[in-house]
Amino acid sequence: MDATAADAYLARIGAARPASPDAEALRGLHLSHLHSVPFENLSIHLGEEIVLAEQPLLDKIVRARRGGFCYELNGAFALLLRALGYEVELLSARVFGPDGLGIPYDHLALRVQTPNGPWLADVGFGRNSHYPLRWDSREEQADPSGVFRIEQTSEGDLDILRDGEPQYRLEQRPRAHADFEVGCWWHQTSPKSPFTQSLVCSRLTGNGRVTLSGRTLVTTGADGARDERQVGEDEVLAVYREHFGIVLEREPEVGEAGRGTGTR
Repeated sequence: MDATAADAYLARIGAARPASPDAEALRGLHLSHLHSVPFENLSIHLGEEIVLAEQPLLDKIVRARRGGFCYELNGAFALLLRALGYEVELLSARVFGPDGLGIPYDHLALRVQTPNGPWLADVGFGRNSHYPLRWDSREEQADPSGVFRIEQTSEGDLDILRDGEPQYRLEQRPRAHADFEVGCWWHQTSPKSPFTQSLVCSRLTGNGRVTLSGRTLVTTGADGARDERQVGEDEVLAVYREHFGIVLEREPEVGEAGRGTGTR
């Protein structure tokens, strides 16, 4: 990513170019990304191809002002961080679900090196920490989204816990973008994938979160107060535009393989 593309990305998330690639700047970029770029799986239900390569990711997230799921959001964020001088590694994780761990390459997260030490950055996991987590700490880490802890497993992997509940199991071996293509394909096509079963668009706000799941609009305040309403067919596109900055020509619809709801 060249300087012009990096500046366009920074403008997309409403962030200034940091003076140096340190931990404090990383915290600000992480939060700005969560506020500006929604977690969404609309491409799956619009028949849009998802390509895990630099230019397609930047075209979608920066130029088209869309969001994406983990492979896209963390993949693009890694490109930005590297352009700003950070050392970034892509890591594979498996998400804990009702039936245990998910498939290999189920999730993509980032290990970011700074002069202040290593950090776990993740802007692609829906309701996750607002700020990066200290990689080398095994103590509880307080965050506006909950209390997080990183535990090492007997196999050498890391379990990421939120309020005592395991979220995903992270491998420590660095990966390349191409390694995630099979997992990305599976999540786009398998009837067992939560992304083929649901239609979701969610973004962190200054005082909570806003989520459109199908035609159910949920807004949550900083105090946890929840407001839920059904969106009419004639206002769905306006809701995407108003709450997420996403301009669509038609409403995405869950295909035959997907029934029900869920987020990753």
